[in-house]
Amino acid sequence: MASTACFIIVSRNDIPIYEAEVGSAVKKEDAAQQHQFILHAALDVVQDLAWTTSAMFLKAIDRFNDLVVSVYVTAGHTRLMLLHDSRNEDGIKSFFQEVHELYIKVLLNPLYLPGSRITSSHFDTKVRALARKYL
Repeated sequence: MASTACFIIVSRNDIPIYEAEVGSAVKKEDAAQQHQFILHAALDVVQDLAWTTSAMFLKAIDRFNDLVVSVYVTAGHTRLMLLHDSRNEDGIKSFFQEVHELYIKVLLNPLYLPGSRITSSHFDTKVRALARKYL
């Protein structure tokens, strides 16, 4: 079964700083744009939920057809959002935790300006490897 997954990191100012299509399904340009639209539409729900709970992993917060939006909110209110069609909640949580560690390493880089786009090929490679491992 081919899985669909689109991962995005959104800064506290609602600016996407990293995006990746990490699923094994056949990629189409229209589908990529639809995935981005679904994730951006879920930002309002995330913003409301983030202030009502102390949990970082918000699980499944929105659905569109057979796709589910899962979210992990960092302490600095950066949102790690995943659009997927799998039901592997433990794997998704582990994926978010390890990507959060990678994101912290990027933030610790003195040459990285917080809130700017993450262009590191090393970061991209690691995120895609984690997606293959957990999703």
